[in-house]
Amino acid sequence: MKTVFITGGTGYIGKRLIKLLLQKGHRVIGLLRKGSESKLQPGVEVVIADPFDANTFKNSIPKDSVFVQLLGVSHPSLKKAEQFKEIDLKSAKASADAAAIAGVSHFIYVSVSMSPSKFVKAFQDVRKKGEEYCLSKDLNCTFIRPWYVLGPGHWWPIVLLPLYGIAELIPAFRNKAHEMALVTIGQMITILAKVIEANPTPLRIIEIKNIRQKNLE
Repeated sequence: MKTVFITGGTGYIGKRLIKLLLQKGHRVIGLLRKGSESKLQPGVEVVIADPFDANTFKNSIPKDSVFVQLLGVSHPSLKKAEQFKEIDLKSAKASADAAAIAGVSHFIYVSVSMSPSKFVKAFQDVRKKGEEYCLSKDLNCTFIRPWYVLGPGHWWPIVLLPLYGIAELIPAFRNKAHEMALVTIGQMITILAKVIEANPTPLRIIEIKNIRQKNLE
């Protein structure tokens, strides 16, 4: 069984991932800011700290644990460029700093597909910088790169499915459609659990096809 330290554990992906990890018998530690203690489900060990300041939680991360970085702005859009910098990037850097000091065995970062898109370029730029920073800390890293994760409260892209079908039929657009394919929340939780339970490597990148097929290679 793994010891898993999670930021963003009360969010869309985090709360579902924690539920599965607890069912599997893993030890789960969730980082929260003061006042949010009640938002984590029973069975999770709570660490109250500032997710933007590594010094406030570096000593609470068990050595050789798996660190999962999920904290970030919900529902990315063109209007949230500054929030991405102030929340997503700052928290990723603080987490990487703390994880490196603590000596974690594996650092898992939910990033985004890097297929060029003007609509989410600011989000992609921040996540790319986050990936680069994590690697600069000499951590064993896994980057998971979905495009959009379908699930409760996140269904609107379903209206685009006919366009995806058309793109599949046109060779010039087929690769782009694959690089921006939708994944489900169930697929994301499954692949995250598999990555957590896998032996760490210096760098593993999980693209959309891996998420959809629920495999690591």
